Amino acid sequence: MENQLGLLRIRIIRGINLAIRDLRSSDPYVVVRMGKQKLKTRVVKKNVNPEWNEDLTLCVAQPILPIQLQVYDKDTFSRDDKMGDAEIDIIPFIDAVRMTRYKNIPNGVIISRIMPNRQNCYSEESCIVYENGKVVQNAFLRLRNVERGEIQLQLQWIHIPGSKNL
Repeated sequence: MENQLGLLRIRIIRGINLAIRDLRSSDPYVVVRMGKQKLKTRVVKKNVNPEWNEDLTLCVAQPILPIQLQVYDKDTFSRDDKMGDAEIDIIPFIDAVRMTRYKNIPNGVIISRIMPNRQNCYSEESCIVYENGKVVQNAFLRLRNVERGEIQLQLQWIHIPGSKNL
């Protein structure tokens, strides 16, 4: 753990208007990758607006690695179908964590704002906020390489006692 900067909790909240990959619907799940780490949500059957509300936790050793999300449709007798992907640059989030370390910051303060543009997957403005002693970012990500769909998620930083300081 001495090489770790901390933990990044990713709450995959829901999918919005995801692509149809079966006859009338899809059975979506999300795969989250960062470096060699790979986590995934459960499959939600027959739903293009699934609600996962699942927490996935990644160890952060190198904050330069992006988080990659891939959405798939679970199939029984064939390979799972791709339903789009997105990527999050976590450097602005890590910078916000560094800014709040050892400072007395009031609850609810917006530390940083990220605007959607052609270089990122944000579908609307995303704020990094100091909430209840934690750095939190809520985001809506537009899926790429697919006809439609978004993923709503939340990032939260978890300090590890004894880890390298940011």
